[in-house]
Amino acid sequence: MNASTRRVLAALAHQRPDRIPTFDGFWPETSRRYRAVFGIPGEQSLEDYFGIDFAIVVPDETPFFSQARVLEDRAEEQVRVDGWGRTVRVLKRGYFSQTLDVAIKGPRDLERARFDPPEADGRYARCLASLDARKRRFCCFTKTGGPFLRTCYLRGQETFLMDIAADPAFARALADRTADHLTAIGLESLRRFGLYDTGVWIYDDMCNNDQPMFSPAAFERVFLPGYRRMVAAWKGAGSRHVVVHSDGNLTPLLDMLADAGVDGINPVEPKAGMDLADLKARYGRRLAFIGGMCNAHVLPSGDREAIRRATLRIIEAGRDGGVAIGAHSIGPDIEPESYRFYHELVTKHGRCGGQGQQAGG
Repeated sequence: MNASTRRVLAALAHQRPDRIPTFDGFWPETSRRYRAVFGIPGEQSLEDYFGIDFAIVVPDETPFFSQARVLEDRAEEQVRVDGWGRTVRVLKRGYFSQTLDVAIKGPRDLERARFDPPEADGRYARCLASLDARKRRFCCFTKTGGPFLRTCYLRGQETFLMDIAADPAFARALADRTADHLTAIGLESLRRFGLYDTGVWIYDDMCNNDQPMFSPAAFERVFLPGYRRMVAAWKGAGSRHVVVHSDGNLTPLLDMLADAGVDGINPVEPKAGMDLADLKARYGRRLAFIGGMCNAHVLPSGDREAIRRATLRIIEAGRDGGVAIGAHSIGPDIEPESYRFYHELVTKHGRCGGQGQQAGG
Protein backbone atom coordinates (compact mmCIF):
# COMPACT_ATOMS: atom_id res chain seq x y z
CA MET A 1 0.00 0.00 0.00
CA ASN A 2 1.47 3.36 -1.02
CA ALA A 3 1.92 6.33 1.29
CA SER A 4 -1.04 8.28 -0.10
CA THR A 5 -3.41 5.37 0.37
CA ARG A 6 -2.30 4.80 3.96
CA ARG A 7 -2.55 8.52 4.66
CA VAL A 8 -6.06 8.90 3.23
CA LEU A 9 -7.44 5.75 4.82
CA ALA A 10 -6.11 6.82 8.20
CA ALA A 11 -7.77 10.22 7.88
CA LEU A 12 -11.10 8.77 6.71
CA ALA A 13 -11.01 6.36 9.66
CA HIS A 14 -10.59 9.39 11.98
CA GLN A 15 -7.10 8.31 12.90
CA ARG A 16 -4.05 10.58 12.96
CA PRO A 17 -2.30 10.43 9.55
CA ASP A 18 1.38 11.14 8.95
CA ARG A 19 0.28 14.40 7.32
CA ILE A 20 -3.05 15.85 6.33
CA PRO A 21 -4.05 14.43 2.92
CA THR A 22 -4.53 16.74 -0.05
CA PHE A 23 -7.06 16.77 -2.89
CA ASP A 24 -7.00 19.39 -5.65
CA GLY A 25 -7.72 19.33 -9.37
CA PHE A 26 -6.43 21.74 -12.01
CA TRP A 27 -8.19 23.39 -14.94
CA PRO A 28 -6.45 22.76 -18.30
CA GLU A 29 -5.55 26.45 -18.56
CA THR A 30 -4.09 26.32 -15.05
CA SER A 31 -2.12 23.20 -15.85
CA ARG A 32 -0.53 24.77 -18.92
CA ARG A 33 0.43 27.92 -17.04
CA TYR A 34 1.79 26.17 -13.94
CA ARG A 35 3.83 23.81 -16.11
CA ALA A 36 5.47 26.73 -17.84
CA VAL A 37 6.11 28.71 -14.63
CA PHE A 38 7.46 25.80 -12.57
CA GLY A 39 9.14 23.88 -15.38
CA ILE A 40 7.12 20.72 -14.78
CA PRO A 41 8.06 18.01 -17.29
CA GLY A 42 5.34 16.94 -19.70
CA GLU A 43 5.21 13.35 -18.49
CA GLN A 44 4.52 14.37 -14.87
CA SER A 45 1.01 15.35 -13.80
CA LEU A 46 0.45 18.40 -11.62
CA GLU A 47 -1.21 16.07 -9.11
CA ASP A 48 2.02 14.11 -8.83
CA TYR A 49 4.22 17.24 -8.79
CA PHE A 50 2.27 18.78 -5.90
CA GLY A 51 1.83 15.52 -3.97
CA ILE A 52 -1.96 15.24 -4.29
CA ASP A 53 -3.12 12.08 -2.52
CA PHE A 54 -6.50 11.27 -4.11
CA ALA A 55 -7.31 10.06 -7.63
CA ILE A 56 -10.79 9.30 -8.97
CA VAL A 57 -11.22 6.49 -11.50
CA VAL A 58 -14.14 7.36 -13.77
CA PRO A 59 -16.03 4.68 -15.75
CA ASP A 60 -18.59 5.49 -18.44
CA GLU A 61 -21.79 5.50 -16.39
CA THR A 62 -24.07 6.84 -19.12
CA PRO A 63 -27.20 4.74 -19.71
CA PHE A 64 -27.07 4.96 -23.53
CA PHE A 65 -23.32 5.03 -24.15
CA SER A 66 -23.57 2.71 -27.17
CA GLN A 67 -25.97 5.13 -28.90
CA ALA A 68 -23.83 8.27 -28.66
CA ARG A 69 -23.23 9.77 -32.09
CA VAL A 70 -22.48 12.98 -33.98
CA LEU A 71 -25.45 14.43 -35.86
CA GLU A 72 -23.78 17.50 -37.38
CA ASP A 73 -20.09 18.42 -37.54
CA ARG A 74 -19.51 22.09 -38.35
CA ALA A 75 -16.39 24.24 -38.35
CA GLU A 76 -16.89 25.67 -34.85
CA GLU A 77 -19.41 23.30 -33.25
CA GLN A 78 -20.96 19.87 -33.17
CA VAL A 79 -24.51 18.72 -32.59
CA ARG A 80 -24.52 15.26 -31.11
CA VAL A 81 -26.45 12.75 -29.06
CA ASP A 82 -24.56 11.94 -25.86
CA GLY A 83 -24.66 8.91 -23.60
CA TRP A 84 -27.51 10.43 -21.57
CA GLY A 85 -29.71 10.49 -24.65
CA ARG A 86 -29.50 14.28 -24.85
CA THR A 87 -29.13 16.14 -28.09
CA VAL A 88 -26.49 18.76 -27.31
CA ARG A 89 -24.77 21.59 -29.16
CA VAL A 90 -21.08 21.84 -28.26
CA LEU A 91 -18.61 24.54 -29.24
CA LYS A 92 -15.36 22.83 -30.16
CA ARG A 93 -13.29 25.39 -28.28
CA GLY A 94 -15.67 25.57 -25.33
CA TYR A 95 -16.39 23.52 -22.25
CA PHE A 96 -20.14 23.82 -21.69
CA SER A 97 -22.89 22.58 -23.97
CA GLN A 98 -26.43 23.59 -24.83
CA THR A 99 -29.10 20.91 -24.37
CA LEU A 100 -31.51 20.82 -27.30
CA ASP A 101 -33.49 17.70 -26.37
CA VAL A 102 -33.65 15.09 -23.59
CA ALA A 103 -34.37 11.36 -23.40
CA ILE A 104 -37.18 11.27 -20.83
CA LYS A 105 -40.06 13.57 -21.71
CA GLY A 106 -42.71 11.76 -19.68
CA PRO A 107 -43.73 8.52 -17.92
CA ARG A 108 -43.99 6.52 -21.15
CA ASP A 109 -40.39 7.37 -22.06
CA LEU A 110 -39.28 6.15 -18.64
CA GLU A 111 -41.16 2.88 -19.10
CA ARG A 112 -39.69 2.32 -22.58
CA ALA A 113 -36.11 3.30 -21.79
CA ARG A 114 -33.63 0.44 -22.05
CA PHE A 115 -30.30 1.27 -20.45
CA ASP A 116 -27.10 -0.30 -21.75
CA PRO A 117 -25.95 -3.06 -19.37
CA PRO A 118 -23.70 -2.02 -16.45
CA GLU A 119 -21.36 -4.94 -17.17
CA ALA A 120 -20.53 -3.76 -20.73
CA ASP A 121 -16.74 -3.89 -21.12
CA GLY A 122 -16.62 -0.59 -22.96
CA ARG A 123 -17.52 1.30 -19.82
CA TYR A 124 -14.29 0.33 -18.06
CA ALA A 125 -11.59 -0.33 -20.69
CA ARG A 126 -10.16 3.20 -20.79
CA CYS A 127 -9.69 3.28 -16.99
CA LEU A 128 -8.06 -0.12 -16.82
CA ALA A 129 -5.27 0.93 -19.20
CA SER A 130 -3.76 3.36 -16.66
CA LEU A 131 -5.12 1.96 -13.40
CA ASP A 132 -2.05 0.11 -12.13
CA ALA A 133 0.17 3.18 -12.48
CA ARG A 134 -2.34 5.36 -10.66
CA LYS A 135 -2.71 2.82 -7.86
CA ARG A 136 1.04 2.83 -7.31
CA ARG A 137 1.05 6.58 -6.68
CA PHE A 138 -2.40 7.70 -5.45
CA CYS A 139 -5.21 6.62 -3.17
CA CYS A 140 -7.71 5.68 -5.86
CA PHE A 141 -11.49 5.66 -5.58
CA THR A 142 -14.06 5.01 -8.25
CA LYS A 143 -17.12 7.23 -8.79
CA THR A 144 -20.63 7.47 -10.07
CA GLY A 145 -22.97 10.38 -10.41
CA GLY A 146 -25.87 10.84 -8.03
CA PRO A 147 -29.63 10.52 -8.43
CA PHE A 148 -30.32 14.25 -8.64
CA LEU A 149 -27.84 15.54 -11.20
CA ARG A 150 -27.86 12.45 -13.41
CA THR A 151 -31.65 12.46 -13.53
CA CYS A 152 -31.42 16.10 -14.60
CA TYR A 153 -29.35 14.90 -17.55
CA LEU A 154 -32.12 12.50 -18.53
CA ARG A 155 -35.06 14.84 -17.95
CA GLY A 156 -33.67 18.40 -18.10
CA GLN A 157 -32.85 20.31 -14.92
CA GLU A 158 -35.68 22.85 -14.99
CA THR A 159 -38.26 20.21 -15.86
CA PHE A 160 -37.02 17.84 -13.18
CA LEU A 161 -37.09 20.54 -10.53
CA MET A 162 -40.71 21.16 -11.49
CA ASP A 163 -41.38 17.41 -11.18
CA ILE A 164 -39.97 17.41 -7.65
CA ALA A 165 -42.44 20.13 -6.65
CA ALA A 166 -45.50 19.21 -8.72
CA ASP A 167 -45.28 15.45 -9.25
CA PRO A 168 -43.08 13.94 -6.53
CA ALA A 169 -44.21 10.38 -7.30
CA PHE A 170 -42.91 10.66 -10.87
CA ALA A 171 -39.76 12.44 -9.65
CA ARG A 172 -39.15 9.58 -7.21
CA ALA A 173 -39.63 6.99 -9.98
CA LEU A 174 -37.10 8.84 -12.15
CA ALA A 175 -34.59 9.18 -9.32
CA ASP A 176 -35.01 5.53 -8.34
CA ARG A 177 -34.35 4.35 -11.89
CA THR A 178 -31.22 6.49 -12.03
CA ALA A 179 -30.03 5.39 -8.58
CA ASP A 180 -30.46 1.71 -9.40
CA HIS A 181 -28.46 2.10 -12.62
CA LEU A 182 -25.69 3.98 -10.82
CA THR A 183 -25.64 1.38 -8.04
CA ALA A 184 -24.94 -1.32 -10.59
CA ILE A 185 -22.19 0.78 -12.21
CA GLY A 186 -20.58 1.29 -8.81
CA LEU A 187 -20.66 -2.41 -8.00
CA GLU A 188 -19.09 -3.31 -11.33
CA SER A 189 -16.45 -0.59 -10.95
CA LEU A 190 -15.47 -1.80 -7.48
CA ARG A 191 -15.03 -5.31 -8.84
CA ARG A 192 -13.19 -4.48 -12.05
CA PHE A 193 -10.93 -1.82 -10.55
CA GLY A 194 -10.26 -3.69 -7.30
CA LEU A 195 -11.11 -0.67 -5.14
CA TYR A 196 -13.01 -2.27 -2.26
CA ASP A 197 -10.34 -1.13 0.21
CA THR A 198 -11.03 2.51 -0.66
CA GLY A 199 -14.52 2.89 -2.11
CA VAL A 200 -16.86 5.03 -4.20
CA TRP A 201 -17.54 8.75 -4.57
CA ILE A 202 -20.98 10.01 -5.57
CA TYR A 203 -20.76 13.23 -7.60
CA ASP A 204 -24.12 14.95 -7.27
CA ASP A 205 -24.06 18.75 -7.47
CA MET A 206 -27.43 19.54 -5.88
CA CYS A 207 -26.85 22.86 -4.11
CA ASN A 208 -26.16 26.49 -4.87
CA ASN A 209 -24.15 28.79 -2.63
CA ASP A 210 -27.12 29.44 -0.34
CA GLN A 211 -28.93 26.12 -0.02
CA PRO A 212 -29.90 22.90 -1.79
CA MET A 213 -31.96 23.25 -4.98
CA PHE A 214 -34.92 21.67 -3.18
CA SER A 215 -36.13 21.44 0.39
CA PRO A 216 -34.74 18.91 2.86
CA ALA A 217 -38.23 17.35 2.91
CA ALA A 218 -38.07 16.89 -0.87
CA PHE A 219 -34.62 15.32 -0.58
CA GLU A 220 -35.91 12.91 2.05
CA ARG A 221 -38.92 11.99 -0.08
CA VAL A 222 -37.37 11.77 -3.55
CA PHE A 223 -33.63 11.09 -3.20
CA LEU A 224 -32.79 9.68 0.21
CA PRO A 225 -34.21 6.18 -0.54
CA GLY A 226 -31.89 5.92 -3.55
CA TYR A 227 -28.92 7.13 -1.53
CA ARG A 228 -29.63 4.52 1.12
CA ARG A 229 -29.76 1.75 -1.47
CA MET A 230 -26.57 2.88 -3.17
CA VAL A 231 -24.57 3.06 0.04
CA ALA A 232 -25.99 -0.21 1.40
CA ALA A 233 -25.26 -2.10 -1.82
CA TRP A 234 -21.68 -0.89 -2.11
CA LYS A 235 -20.84 -1.40 1.54
CA GLY A 236 -22.57 -4.76 1.47
CA ALA A 237 -20.24 -5.73 -1.38
CA GLY A 238 -17.20 -4.66 0.67
CA SER A 239 -16.64 -0.99 -0.16
CA ARG A 240 -14.84 0.61 2.77
CA HIS A 241 -16.02 4.18 2.20
CA VAL A 242 -18.64 6.21 0.34
CA VAL A 243 -18.02 9.93 -0.15
CA VAL A 244 -20.47 12.51 -1.53
CA HIS A 245 -19.29 15.43 -3.66
CA SER A 246 -21.62 18.37 -4.07
CA ASP A 247 -20.71 21.96 -4.71
CA GLY A 248 -22.61 24.58 -2.74
CA ASN A 249 -24.19 24.58 0.71
CA LEU A 250 -24.93 20.95 1.55
CA THR A 251 -25.33 21.65 5.28
CA PRO A 252 -29.14 21.12 5.46
CA LEU A 253 -28.73 17.57 4.09
CA LEU A 254 -25.70 16.41 6.07
CA ASP A 255 -27.58 14.63 8.86
CA MET A 256 -29.59 12.58 6.36
CA LEU A 257 -26.48 11.68 4.35
CA ALA A 258 -24.64 10.62 7.51
CA ASP A 259 -27.62 8.51 8.59
CA ALA A 260 -27.63 6.87 5.13
CA GLY A 261 -24.08 5.66 5.77
CA VAL A 262 -22.08 8.26 3.84
CA ASP A 263 -18.58 8.60 5.31
CA GLY A 264 -17.25 11.81 3.83
CA ILE A 265 -18.21 15.10 2.18
CA ASN A 266 -16.40 17.11 -0.50
CA PRO A 267 -15.56 19.94 -1.35
CA VAL A 268 -16.88 21.82 1.75
CA GLU A 269 -16.89 25.23 0.06
CA PRO A 270 -16.33 28.30 2.27
CA LYS A 271 -17.97 30.54 -0.35
CA ALA A 272 -21.16 28.54 0.27
CA GLY A 273 -20.99 29.04 4.03
CA MET A 274 -19.47 25.64 4.82
CA ASP A 275 -16.70 26.01 7.38
CA LEU A 276 -14.68 22.81 7.63
CA ALA A 277 -13.39 23.35 11.17
CA ASP A 278 -16.88 24.11 12.49
CA LEU A 279 -18.40 21.10 10.71
CA LYS A 280 -15.63 18.83 12.00
CA ALA A 281 -16.36 19.97 15.55
CA ARG A 282 -20.10 19.44 15.04
CA TYR A 283 -19.97 15.98 13.43
CA GLY A 284 -16.95 14.43 15.14
CA ARG A 285 -16.47 10.91 13.79
CA ARG A 286 -19.83 10.79 11.96
CA LEU A 287 -18.43 12.43 8.83
CA ALA A 288 -15.03 13.18 7.35
CA PHE A 289 -14.55 16.42 5.41
CA ILE A 290 -12.41 16.71 2.27
CA GLY A 291 -11.70 20.21 1.02
CA GLY A 292 -12.41 23.38 2.97
CA MET A 293 -9.90 25.72 1.27
CA CYS A 294 -11.39 28.78 -0.43
CA ASN A 295 -10.76 28.93 -4.18
CA ALA A 296 -13.16 31.87 -4.66
CA HIS A 297 -11.65 34.55 -2.44
CA VAL A 298 -8.66 33.48 -0.35
CA LEU A 299 -6.40 31.77 -2.90
CA PRO A 300 -7.22 34.17 -5.78
CA SER A 301 -6.52 37.16 -3.53
CA GLY A 302 -2.84 36.30 -3.27
CA ASP A 303 -2.93 37.60 0.33
CA ARG A 304 -0.24 35.50 2.01
CA GLU A 305 -1.52 36.10 5.53
CA ALA A 306 -5.10 35.19 4.59
CA ILE A 307 -3.86 32.04 2.84
CA ARG A 308 -1.77 31.14 5.88
CA ARG A 309 -4.65 31.60 8.35
CA ALA A 310 -7.11 29.57 6.28
CA THR A 311 -4.65 26.75 5.61
CA LEU A 312 -3.44 26.39 9.21
CA ARG A 313 -7.02 26.40 10.53
CA ILE A 314 -7.92 23.42 8.36
CA ILE A 315 -4.68 21.62 9.23
CA GLU A 316 -5.35 22.08 12.94
CA ALA A 317 -8.88 20.68 12.53
CA GLY A 318 -7.44 17.58 10.84
CA ARG A 319 -4.53 16.67 13.09
CA ASP A 320 -6.38 13.74 14.65
CA GLY A 321 -7.97 12.60 11.37
CA GLY A 322 -11.30 13.11 9.70
CA VAL A 323 -10.01 15.83 7.34
CA ALA A 324 -8.26 16.20 4.00
CA ILE A 325 -7.44 19.67 2.71
CA GLY A 326 -8.21 20.95 -0.76
CA ALA A 327 -9.55 23.83 -2.81
CA HIS A 328 -11.62 21.62 -5.13
CA SER A 329 -10.60 23.07 -8.51
CA ILE A 330 -7.67 25.36 -9.20
CA GLY A 331 -8.62 27.86 -11.87
CA PRO A 332 -6.52 30.35 -13.83
CA ASP A 333 -7.45 33.14 -11.39
CA ILE A 334 -5.13 31.55 -8.79
CA GLU A 335 -1.58 32.76 -9.35
CA PRO A 336 1.09 30.04 -9.51
CA GLU A 337 3.05 31.50 -6.60
CA SER A 338 -0.10 31.72 -4.44
CA TYR A 339 -0.84 28.05 -5.04
CA ARG A 340 2.77 27.07 -4.34
CA PHE A 341 2.72 29.07 -1.10
CA TYR A 342 -0.43 27.22 0.01
CA HIS A 343 1.11 23.87 -1.00
CA GLU A 344 4.30 24.63 0.94
CA LEU A 345 2.28 25.52 4.06
CA VAL A 346 0.57 22.12 3.89
CA THR A 347 3.91 20.37 3.38
CA LYS A 348 5.58 22.24 6.25
CA HIS A 349 2.79 22.38 8.83
CA GLY A 350 0.56 19.46 7.85
CA ARG A 351 2.68 16.74 9.45
CA CYS A 352 0.65 14.97 12.12
CA GLY A 353 3.01 12.13 13.08
CA GLY A 354 0.49 9.32 12.76
CA GLN A 355 -0.30 6.54 10.30
CA GLY A 356 0.58 6.61 6.62
CA GLN A 357 4.30 7.30 6.88
CA GLN A 358 6.82 5.41 4.80
CA ALA A 359 10.17 6.16 3.22
CA GLY A 360 9.70 8.66 0.42
CA GLY A 361 6.11 9.39 1.48
